[in-house]
Amino acid sequence: MASITRLSVPPLWQVTQHLAAVAAGRKPADLVITDARVLSTYTDRISGPKEIWVASGRIAAVKPLGAHRAGPAPAAIYSAQGGILAPGLCDPHIHIESSMVTACAYAEAALLNGTTTIFCDSHEIGNVMDVAGVEAMLEDARMAPLSIFLTVPSTVPSTSPELETAGGDLTPAKIGALFDRWPEAVALGEKMDFVPVVMGDPRSHGIIAEALKRGRPVSGHMYGREFVAPYAASGVTDTHEAVDRDIADDFADAGIWVFLRGGNPATPWNSIEQALGAVKDYGASHKRFCICTDDRDADDLMTFGLDWVAREAVRLGMTREQAWAMGSLHGATRFGMDGEIGGLGGGRRADIVLLDDDLRVQNTWYGGTLMVERAKITPALEETLSVRYRYPERAYDTVHVGKLGPLIPALPDRPVTVNAIGIELPGIVLPHRRIPLIPGKVWADTLTDHNLTFVTVIERHGLSDGRLAHGMLHDFGLRDGAVASSIGHDSHNIILAGTSEADMQIALDAVTAAHGGIAVVQGGKLTAFVPLPIAGLMSDKRVTEVAEETRVLKTAWDSVGCRIPYMGFNLIPLSVIPEIRITDMGLVTVPQMQIIPLFEPLTND
Repeated sequence: MASITRLSVPPLWQVTQHLAAVAAGRKPADLVITDARVLSTYTDRISGPKEIWVASGRIAAVKPLGAHRAGPAPAAIYSAQGGILAPGLCDPHIHIESSMVTACAYAEAALLNGTTTIFCDSHEIGNVMDVAGVEAMLEDARMAPLSIFLTVPSTVPSTSPELETAGGDLTPAKIGALFDRWPEAVALGEKMDFVPVVMGDPRSHGIIAEALKRGRPVSGHMYGREFVAPYAASGVTDTHEAVDRDIADDFADAGIWVFLRGGNPATPWNSIEQALGAVKDYGASHKRFCICTDDRDADDLMTFGLDWVAREAVRLGMTREQAWAMGSLHGATRFGMDGEIGGLGGGRRADIVLLDDDLRVQNTWYGGTLMVERAKITPALEETLSVRYRYPERAYDTVHVGKLGPLIPALPDRPVTVNAIGIELPGIVLPHRRIPLIPGKVWADTLTDHNLTFVTVIERHGLSDGRLAHGMLHDFGLRDGAVASSIGHDSHNIILAGTSEADMQIALDAVTAAHGGIAVVQGGKLTAFVPLPIAGLMSDKRVTEVAEETRVLKTAWDSVGCRIPYMGFNLIPLSVIPEIRITDMGLVTVPQMQIIPLFEPLTND
């Protein structure tokens, strides 16, 4: 969040006075980047050859090639060798915790991808540690070489205490205090309890009011075209959950900014192709559409950054200029910061990227400092990354499961109907399947005969004496073994799945011993593990190290047959997405928000 603190010294009027003198040719620039084409997000065109003059960490002017020779000699000249200069990308919706690294570590991957500003919703650590977690993330972000703004978590917990147990409870008063204490808090984060919002729930609207009365925008998260109008009427003005062209078009017509979520196509976080149809097929203007990354693990963060999403938009029919503007100026405009970031106009921060013709990032300047050169981090960035924020000790002690009962349900002694959680790709919306179950003599045969896998959610915040709930996954694909994660969205209880209680216990032991993590067990042995000791969500290692651990995990995950990626698995407890979920309280139907039993009497229906 250096963009805020840097502007206080020297006074802003002195900065603008100096920039005007440099732009007029009366004083020398600190840096001239010359021999470049310039991508203007204001006019959606690439022109040149030109050069950019930088002073005091900001853009003084964009000039014709060679113009610097007519005035005082700049302190430094850098040749772009005919490449394209564009503004640094502004990601309007991300969760740092999903990358499983801290904000300081996240900055390395972001800058490599040409991203210089992010708007993050830290509701994950808020669900674990309440306000203390959000403020620790803010302190972390202030040390990061990246402009990081907070969209204050709005839905912690994501549903009522009767439906799941969270470690945090961000009330309207707490949210208002975060806005007032932290200048980086620029918006309300995704209001994902969209059913209570639409139904007029007083707490939900009280939280929205804390943002609106301070003039802060409200971000959204919802499914179902029937909810769009009342959601917009409630004050929500953006969403990243447009899953197809029809609902994206509804959002745009309702005055809601549409964030096109592009992700690894093998994960649930990739709806850009479908939602972009509102522009390509229905003729909506792209000016109210942004691109975002939302959730990325450390591995995908390195490979599928916001620059990749921009290239995907080009592949899907947008021009290069439109795609880059959707990744920079549009997000800045949505949050009222287009006078500061998102374009290469005079006075803007010198957050500049050098691109090749395919929009691949070669260099990244952050505030005029070269952080990435020839697609590698520079000594300046390496030095900055050598000192990272240390989270408080409390953050390293957040996994407390209590005394647990059996990890699997008792085998029914008569035929029953199983209320199972169906697995359908991409793995976000999970169907409620009612499966007739004729028990065998042992669970192993019964699971195989009905294509079922055990799933268990365990309360891990130390707020109960070992509360857990049993469920069944249908068509999950796990052949033999178990998987476990301390990132069960959004309350972040532990989620386990397996074919035997013994293997599930091994996975659980690994997670609890490390105070958080993701585990794969096969053949009675732990075959892959990513330790996440900070709030059970994040590692304290460099992003490159965590990316390698994550690659090993993914290979092991695939080897045991799981049909949805582990990040999709983490969504199974998210009790605000249809049709059925499991929390530590039991099976929850959505949008009815009712708890139902795992087994019911078998009927002839």
